Amino acid sequence: MSDGPTGSNHPAGSDRQKSESSFGGRFRRYAQVSGTVGAAAARFAGRRMTGGGDSLEQATELREALGGLKGPLMKVAQMMATIPEALPAEYAAELAQLQSNAPPMGKPFVRRRMVAELGTDWQQHFQEFPLDAAAAASLGQVHKAVLKDGRTVACKLQYPNIAAAVDADLGQLKFIFAIYRRYDKAINPDRIYEEISARLHEELDYAHEAQNMGLYRDILANEPHVHVPGVVPELSTGRLLTMEWLEGEKLLSFKTADAETRNALALNMFRAWYVPFYNFGVIHGDPHLGNYTVRPDLDINLLDFGCVRLFPPRFVKGVIDLFWALMRNDRELAVEAYESWGFTGLTNEVIDVLNQWATFLYGPLMEDRPRLIQETNAGREGREVAGKVHRKLKDVGGVMPPREFVFMDRAAIGLGSVFLHLNAEINWHQMFMELVSDFDVAVLEKRQADVLAAHRLELAA
Repeated sequence: MSDGPTGSNHPAGSDRQKSESSFGGRFRRYAQVSGTVGAAAARFAGRRMTGGGDSLEQATELREALGGLKGPLMKVAQMMATIPEALPAEYAAELAQLQSNAPPMGKPFVRRRMVAELGTDWQQHFQEFPLDAAAAASLGQVHKAVLKDGRTVACKLQYPNIAAAVDADLGQLKFIFAIYRRYDKAINPDRIYEEISARLHEELDYAHEAQNMGLYRDILANEPHVHVPGVVPELSTGRLLTMEWLEGEKLLSFKTADAETRNALALNMFRAWYVPFYNFGVIHGDPHLGNYTVRPDLDINLLDFGCVRLFPPRFVKGVIDLFWALMRNDRELAVEAYESWGFTGLTNEVIDVLNQWATFLYGPLMEDRPRLIQETNAGREGREVAGKVHRKLKDVGGVMPPREFVFMDRAAIGLGSVFLHLNAEINWHQMFMELVSDFDVAVLEKRQADVLAAHRLELAA
């Protein structure tokens, strides 16, 4: 089993990272972002105080102004979309439209970046290395290259100054949270902020992502229909990740396929996400449509491992316990489950509200029959339930979602949207029971400890 690249052969990387996170880099990013976000937040605050203004228009302006910026805010918007009404609905909807198609680096810039990561003779490692990017993402861009030995690879090269961008954008997120919190006490976002901050900083470290890829190749080794690219460690650093190129089509290409095809894809996607979680306490926290492709035989290529969350076994047990609590109407077990998730200060009123959200999320798993992931309102039900939960949380004094909630909820909602796109109709209950029917927390503890040690990974803080 490979530990993945450490970047130790490129000691200058740490100095470059420091320079990109310098005061000057942060100041430039703050200047670019803070005027837009700060003005929008101030308008929102003024609208709340006066009861006037066109909130949708303001939210649209915010999205359009931020659309040209490279990435962290796009990721934040995607994350926030899964927390019930953590931001104003009109803001969340507009920010969610931000696409991960940031303007690519120019060819001279790419050359300089490759020299910085692999040295002046970097081209000797490749038969072909197109300087035009094959794809652009939120934190970096991908080049489809051919190695000297003929292997086709994807080289993910991090944008310059992105560390400064992350710090600046997180500062603005805290500012937005603080203003919104003054007027809406339903969700205390402190732990949400901590979790988003920690995971975004992890995504900056491509050596860490390479370790995640090695972990996933290991834990999915017995899943024949899910594929993870292998890392090329000698051509990877903390800001350059070279991996196998896996061919595949976009999942949306299969929206009009026959039912058998769409259901097979849904089954493969379900196992790609939840076999790691229930067997090892690990989840891919970013079920974004660009993070997987489909092979001709309907196997799944799972891509982009920067956003991976490791959970303690007690949390995994709590997820399963909450399912049984809802199935059996066992309030005591539900309380125990929420506490194992990290919720505190649970009054009877708060428990009732949390159960409403949980019943929505677990609903497809609770019916032992083939069904759509959501059978009413063509996907609008989630927003309606979230709105009701939010209003009731305000009435009972609010709640502070624990850090673990953020990416578990994101994975469930994000993957659910994939199943909606596919219009898949399968027995979700049966698939879930296959994974959890013989669950043993002691077995999970041992299995998780072994695999994390093998890949030099630790549980998230």
